[in-house]
Amino acid sequence: MRPKMLYAYTVSIVSMELSEKLEILADAAKYDASCASSGAPKRASRGIDGLGASTGSGICHSFTPDGRCVSLLKILLTNFCLYDCQYCVNRRSSNVPRARFTPEEVVSLTLDFYRRNYIDGLFLSSGVIRSSNYTMEQLVRVAKSLREEHRFRGYIHLKTIPDADPEVIEQAGRYADRLSVNIELPTEISLEKLAPEKNGRTIKLAMGSIRLAQEESEAEPRAPRFAPAGQSTQMIVGADETDDRTILATAETLYGSYRLKRVYYSAFSPIPDSPSIVPLKAPPLLREHRLYQADFLMRGYGFSASELLDTPGNLPLDVDPKLAWALAHREHFPVDLNTAPVRMIARIPGIGMRNAKRLVELRRSRRIRYADLVRLRCGMEKVKPFVVTQDYRPPVREASSEHLRRALSAAPVQLALL
Repeated sequence: MRPKMLYAYTVSIVSMELSEKLEILADAAKYDASCASSGAPKRASRGIDGLGASTGSGICHSFTPDGRCVSLLKILLTNFCLYDCQYCVNRRSSNVPRARFTPEEVVSLTLDFYRRNYIDGLFLSSGVIRSSNYTMEQLVRVAKSLREEHRFRGYIHLKTIPDADPEVIEQAGRYADRLSVNIELPTEISLEKLAPEKNGRTIKLAMGSIRLAQEESEAEPRAPRFAPAGQSTQMIVGADETDDRTILATAETLYGSYRLKRVYYSAFSPIPDSPSIVPLKAPPLLREHRLYQADFLMRGYGFSASELLDTPGNLPLDVDPKLAWALAHREHFPVDLNTAPVRMIARIPGIGMRNAKRLVELRRSRRIRYADLVRLRCGMEKVKPFVVTQDYRPPVREASSEHLRRALSAAPVQLALL
């Protein structure tokens, strides 16, 4: 549900003061993209349904992998902040309306909206007030009240304040399905320049403590699960000069070192009275989309960051990262679908991992033919130059990579990655 729709619905259930807070703090939370949670398990106990218990698939503001659209109450506890991060609309020096919820108000809003079927769960972040520990304790207080006092079994995602004591972060993991620690900028140099009050080492220490707590929880079968939907982070794209190669390399390191579930990418959005140190123009949204596609290839297709971008620079905008890789490595193609391993078939533009597995399963009973690709609804315009089947082979005098690039980039941009 869109924020403006939420405000309209609040008229009959909350005070005007609370409604105004909701409008400010829901709008302030829109810049945080870390809200997907498809990995959350069921929380209903045996014999206890619990308020908010649902399918256990988690909550997000988009579509889950199985195609369902779910929603959550996504707000800040407050947009007051001690920090003056130059890219942030809620920075200390920003001239924006300020508001602050009490923990009890957040609990009440969450329960009210859930009972009216407006939301399925809560995503809660906050500016830093008084101290990191105090702010983190307030976030934990909300989650603890929902779980213990109201038996809320819906999804909860808490934003972690990196400078908070590990003991407070550990408490958060007992009640939240997912924790996130935003790295925000991909290099220490950028962080020192745009957010000098933050410390990259502290951020990574917080990520490490969350991973350690998860591993300890998993090692003891009877122990309560710690942040069972894992941890995530977010990087801002276009607030500095960092290129996509560096961003993807940083994401690859984070996945390997801290076992993150997701890295989210958020295109920098110029804000009112932006300081001159940050760009006055937003990067193309398509750049953000290409980073998500490349990230998906690293997580699900076995690509490395260096394969997708082997030289400094940004991902091309005219073609998706998989097609760009295939065009740059024509020596691997065409691929014979009747002999190639599943990982190589999945690297063919127009064929996703699911269809790659289906093709390998099918060829156990008979040879793969061109019509099989059509029946599986593969992206045939992309597929044709890169495959060999029982009854099809690309022309001997195949088109050059540059010619193929022009032909395939002329097609409408596809948001799905094949």
